[in-house]
Amino acid sequence: MKLDDKGLLIVLSGPSGVGKGTVRDALFKMPGHDLVYSISMTTRKPRGGEVDGREYYFVSRDEFESAIKNGKMLEYTEFVGNYYGTPLDKVNDLIDEGKEVLLEIEVNGAMQVREKMKDAIFIFVAPPSMDALKARLIKRGTESQELINERITKAEREIGLANLYDYIVVNDEVNNAADKILAIIRAEHAKTNRTIDRYKEMLEVK
Repeated sequence: MKLDDKGLLIVLSGPSGVGKGTVRDALFKMPGHDLVYSISMTTRKPRGGEVDGREYYFVSRDEFESAIKNGKMLEYTEFVGNYYGTPLDKVNDLIDEGKEVLLEIEVNGAMQVREKMKDAIFIFVAPPSMDALKARLIKRGTESQELINERITKAEREIGLANLYDYIVVNDEVNNAADKILAIIRAEHAKTNRTIDRYKEMLEVK
């Protein structure tokens, strides 16, 4: 019998270029978890090949603002004229099903989640060094030097907020970082405050 049948919300953040998506992909390929990726809601139009409910939940601006007003967004932000955010009911439904819900968002969004979901697990993915982060951004070859410099400045600011997270995982090697995150998830399932009631029930003690 599992001591902790309830799902978990895992919030993953880190600076641009640190490799969050690569670590996430490696994590999902590992055995021994019940992870699902949280799908965001947005007001932007679908791009070619994108499907509603797969890449995003595509809604109108009025629908999104109504969800904000009625407290139905776990977190949200506005970027280049479009809203992006996480529907609260979708996350709660998955947690109630016993899923381990992974939410990959920026620091500001993570702090919004911290206010609403006290039981969530907050993991900051950090680069092994600022030089390594800069090298990764340059290697991508998709941005100008000016934009890379802006991302480095933003990364330094975000790393300064890492103390607001429960765990820091250094992405020195992708599979190693993913393995550490999986170990954190397993340890969280065994925490006393998550398991004590179920354990007493098993032993038939008060």
